[in-house]
Amino acid sequence: MKVQYTQHAEDAPAERKIRRAWVLRAISAPAYTESPGDGTTHYLARIRAHGDRVLRVVVNPETSPPCVVTAFFDRRMKEKLP
Repeated sequence: MKVQYTQHAEDAPAERKIRRAWVLRAISAPAYTESPGDGTTHYLARIRAHGDRVLRVVVNPETSPPCVVTAFFDRRMKEKLP
């Protein structure tokens, strides 16, 4: 899947030790998605290679290609996501 990245989405994952491959995997094969009503879609995926943590990737699907706004490990979802 082809996506573009905001500057924040380029910078933050490097600081948070989030691999781009994990971001793309979360988008292409999420365990769960959310649409909070602000025009974004949130993709959540468990990253077993990083301590079984849940990666949340926020995407603006209205752009072409879709634009990754941010990505972070979501502590709140660790126990909630299968």
